[in-house]
Amino acid sequence: MTAPDPVASAPSAPIRLLAPDEPPAAAVERADGASPLLLIADHAGNRVPRALGQLGLPPAELLRHIAIDIGILGVCRELSARLDATLIHQRYSRLVIDCNRHPQHESAFLPSSDGTRVPGNERLAFDDAARRIVEIFMPYHAAIGSWLDRRRELARPAALIAMHSFTPHHSVLGGERPWPIAVLFNRDDAIPRRLIDLLRREAGLDVGVNEPYRVDDESDFSVVVHGEARGVPSVEIEIRQDLIATPEDQRRWGEMLAPLLRRAAFDVLGLSPTDPRTS
Repeated sequence: MTAPDPVASAPSAPIRLLAPDEPPAAAVERADGASPLLLIADHAGNRVPRALGQLGLPPAELLRHIAIDIGILGVCRELSARLDATLIHQRYSRLVIDCNRHPQHESAFLPSSDGTRVPGNERLAFDDAARRIVEIFMPYHAAIGSWLDRRRELARPAALIAMHSFTPHHSVLGGERPWPIAVLFNRDDAIPRRLIDLLRREAGLDVGVNEPYRVDDESDFSVVVHGEARGVPSVEIEIRQDLIATPEDQRRWGEMLAPLLRRAAFDVLGLSPTDPRTS
C-alpha cells in the first residue's frame, strides 16, 4: 500500500480516530527545561486507539518490541531529569503508525512485523491511514518542530537526541546483537563521533556504529527532517532492550549516559556548562 501524503490527506479525514477521552499523541515533559538538548522518543508508547480494536492483536503482542521500544521511555525520563532537558515522546504504538518513517514509506503501516501478522494494517483504506497521519504523526512532529522553532527564534543553540532501543537478537533475520549501545547517524556525524569516543574511552563500552541499523534519507524521518534538514546537530542512540528492562537498569543507564551526552553535544554546540546560552 502507498500511504497518502500527510498534508494532502488532511481534508479527507473528517471522522476522528482518537476519542475525546484518549490522550493526544505527543507527550511533552519538562517543557521549560533549560538544556539545549531535546530528547525525543518516536516509539515510546504502545497505546492503540480504541477505534482500531488493538489492530486485531492479543494484548501480549503489544508488550513486545514490535509495538514499542522497550525500556526507552524510562531512560529518557532519567536523562531529562539529569540534563534538565525537554522530552517529547509518542504515546501510540509504532504499529498504528511508525513516527520515524515518512507516511508514504512502505514500513509506515506494517501488515506484519517480526513474523507477526497485524490484521488491522492489512488492506488499510486511504482514509483510515489518513486519520492516523493527521491525529498521531502530524501532532507529534509538530511538537518537535515547535520546540526547535522557539529555540531558533530566541537565537538559542539546540541539539536533537533521538532515543530508541533494540532487541538482543533478530528472530527473523537471525544473528546476535552484542552491542550494549549503538550510535546512529547519516550525514551529520559531529555529535555521534564525539559520543562514540566517550562511550568507548570512558564507559568502556562496545559501541555499535550504525549497527544494527543506520539512519538514511529513505527509511528514517526524525533525525533527517528535524535534525539534518534544519541544520540542527543530531544523533540517534539505540540501547539494547535486555539492559534497560527494569527501572533500576534505566536509572543506571541514565546516570552513565547523561554526562557523556552533555559533553559531546556541548562540544559541538561550542558551549560550556555555565554558558548562559544553554537556558
